[in-house]
Amino acid sequence: MMNGSTGQRTGRRGRARAVAAALGLLAGALSATAGGTSPATALTPPVAITADDLSTWQTNGIVWSMAAGDGVVYAGGTFSTVRPPKAAPGTGEQPAVNFAAFDAATGAPTGCSLSFTVSSGTATVRSLALSPDGETLYAGGQFGAVNGVGVSNIAAIDTATCTVRNNFKIGVSATVRALAVTADTVYLGGDFNTVGGQTRNKFAAVTTAGASLLPFTANADEVARAVEVTPDGRHVLLGGDFFRINGTTTHALAVVDATTGQLTKTYPGFIHNNSTVQDITTDATGFYTANEGTGGGVFDGRIALNLSDFQQRWRDTCLGATQSVAVYSGVLYSGSHAHDCVSMGAFPDQPRKHLLAQAVDDPKLLPWFPDTNDGIGEPVGPRVMTQTGKGGRHYLWVGGEFTTVNGAAQQGLTRFADGPDTGAPWVPNVSLSTLNPGKIEVNWQSSFDTDDGELTYQIFKNGSNTPIHTTTGFSVFWNRPQLSWTDTDVVPGETYSYRITASDGVNTSAKSPAQSATVTTATQAYPARVKADGATLYWRYDEPSATFAHDSSGNLNNGFLRNAPAYRQTPPAVAGPSTAIGFNGTNQYAYSNRLHPAPARFSVETWIKTTTTRGGKIIGFGNLTQQNSTRHDKHVYMRNDGRLTFGVYSGAARTIATTGAYNDGQWHHVVATQGPSGMALYVDGQLRASSILYTSNENQPGYWRIGGDNLASWPNRPTSNFFAGEIDETAVYPTALSASQISAHYALRNG
Repeated sequence: MMNGSTGQRTGRRGRARAVAAALGLLAGALSATAGGTSPATALTPPVAITADDLSTWQTNGIVWSMAAGDGVVYAGGTFSTVRPPKAAPGTGEQPAVNFAAFDAATGAPTGCSLSFTVSSGTATVRSLALSPDGETLYAGGQFGAVNGVGVSNIAAIDTATCTVRNNFKIGVSATVRALAVTADTVYLGGDFNTVGGQTRNKFAAVTTAGASLLPFTANADEVARAVEVTPDGRHVLLGGDFFRINGTTTHALAVVDATTGQLTKTYPGFIHNNSTVQDITTDATGFYTANEGTGGGVFDGRIALNLSDFQQRWRDTCLGATQSVAVYSGVLYSGSHAHDCVSMGAFPDQPRKHLLAQAVDDPKLLPWFPDTNDGIGEPVGPRVMTQTGKGGRHYLWVGGEFTTVNGAAQQGLTRFADGPDTGAPWVPNVSLSTLNPGKIEVNWQSSFDTDDGELTYQIFKNGSNTPIHTTTGFSVFWNRPQLSWTDTDVVPGETYSYRITASDGVNTSAKSPAQSATVTTATQAYPARVKADGATLYWRYDEPSATFAHDSSGNLNNGFLRNAPAYRQTPPAVAGPSTAIGFNGTNQYAYSNRLHPAPARFSVETWIKTTTTRGGKIIGFGNLTQQNSTRHDKHVYMRNDGRLTFGVYSGAARTIATTGAYNDGQWHHVVATQGPSGMALYVDGQLRASSILYTSNENQPGYWRIGGDNLASWPNRPTSNFFAGEIDETAVYPTALSASQISAHYALRNG
């Protein structure tokens, strides 16, 4: 049945099926260089649901299943009470034994109260589905009674009266995990092997009237977890752990005839043997699977397939078990605990993200990033999604194991809507640069907004409320590129201040703290030489605070500063209007925003000052950003005795080291190079160690990291992975600098 207010099809777990044509995916990020473009909009198309969570009642346990229709959301799971939004556990609780119903628009309980119980063990409601006419709610799980009325793991509820339908009773031998309903048939999947006393392994079908067992036979050898009827009603999509259906090999996914259960499409070898299908949803042209894997090398992402031929349209390769999927307005929303999407051009392995969005015709992640935590239970975070419309708004509900939503306490349930968008972007991080007379470079780290990728920035000068420049840029949480604008309307020797705002078109951030700079009267010699010698990354660490290391090379190759290192350290390594940065040797470091291909030849240059006796990594190349890398080389680290080691990986760890120590509390200039002539390590302008034997390094992409990263298995590994001391003037080059270039840099330290 089509819902007149939303144009959505209601079905298994109450998921509304989008029937509108898919919108086009945003055609890539705009250039990070500043330049006037069209202003941002409140939501970046095709995203049509905000990331702002709405006030919603909570459960005291896990929500496993949901269904929605006519403005009511039904939730089932393993819980015993519900409580108001923001209420702590045990506060304001009302009984709700494994089931509750809510007003979709307010998030508050309705008058429908049912208790799902079992005589022994733990009762749970694992699946809910509304009939097409919305008059009957079907529930499956592990339970023996509903409000004291005896049933056997499946029940039908009259939605008008919130009572058990006595004319729908059939015995199911074990847990029912999935339901799908048409006008005359209820399809079920789960752990069972008999239904109504007859053999039905894991999948079965019964009539909606009287619950008579139907001939439909799709026997599986392992647990069934998902059932979905195609929009034309001719086929049923099956998902689960199985390897065979009706004796034929097809792992985790199958398409069968809706009347007989005979196989229409099989998928041998299509999904990894250690992966399963947890959920299936459809729209007018496709169906979409949520997949969970166990162990290494498995498949954890989402697959889009065409209904016309049941062939794959796309699949993503994010790692982090996907539990639920829902389509709205051409976008596939999913609940998972994704932690590594680098293989598809998104974020590297890091703390988990639990809610994602993709266009139905493209797996690229869209800018929609509300979040939960893992929560209780296994834990994996979100478990189920449903959606419905009410009062002119469309609502996406999420249930699961989580106990926080968008960083605030909220258990079991949350919801989002198609508006209004109320969340403002983060305040931009700003840094000024005055390397040449007659110019001030205004640099900033692009902001982040949980449901907008394209943001508009305005620059304000000298306290004015009228912007002097407006531009746009695209950013997501793992890629916040540097933006830059040069003010030439300045006078050498004069001081100017700047503030910047970020807007999504509706919501605008506060102005950034005012940053001031005095226009230089002469070109600074050391930075000019670094740039002239071809640096592709050049961090001077002149920021006042926050998380931004701006790039002075002209390549907008900015960095993230982690765990609040000590900013504005003086005196700097190089004379002039600049500062250094201090790292604590425990957890502070910086990493490049940009993922780089492994360089065949390179130079890394920086200045260090320390008295540490615990050593630590000074600069290196690693595959991760939010944690210690699992692949790491092209690095310089200090041993406990103060000696410096330069290492690359080429079949094995290849290192050279200085004979002298440099933990004397003085500034030292350190340069490491690799090229056709091998490896070389320079300190204070002089060659201190070299080898002609090693001309290659590990050919894996990565991020430049400063101040700390993994040093496991490297020779003379120090006590600490992290460097305790000050660092300044870090640069990376795509060539091996010559000895004369390096000595010239060192000579300019007092320029």
